[in-house]
Amino acid sequence: MVELLRLRKDETHSEAAVTVEAFLGRTNAGAVRIEPGEDGRELIPHLDRIRLVEVNFPVFGDGRGYSAARILREAGFTGEIRAVGDVLVDQIAYMRRCGFDAFAPDTPLNADDAKNALERWGEVYQPTTDGRRPIWAQRHE
Repeated sequence: MVELLRLRKDETHSEAAVTVEAFLGRTNAGAVRIEPGEDGRELIPHLDRIRLVEVNFPVFGDGRGYSAARILREAGFTGEIRAVGDVLVDQIAYMRRCGFDAFAPDTPLNADDAKNALERWGEVYQPTTDGRRPIWAQRHE
């Protein structure tokens, strides 16, 4: 069982994450947690000093966190974006496409299931933040 699945090679950031509101009121926090309904765009002016962004998924059906990750990646954030909470194995491939590179689910994931989920589709159709070229763009190479 995997309690933290990390797709990065750098050192794990262990500082406790603060809320967006608390982060904006501090100068020394390196980790922030985005809750549903909070606007991740508020962090964009501060991306150079953030090492970790946790995005909370209190229930698996709440997809607002996908947008937060994509917005931060498109704004140039290169630090870790970690999905936390009710994260299911069948969501991680989609989360990865939106910019998540770490997962800390409430219920540990089976390592083989997670690996299979991330490797299931060799080609993709939509452009997004994970660097993979959509298959339609490769057709004219």
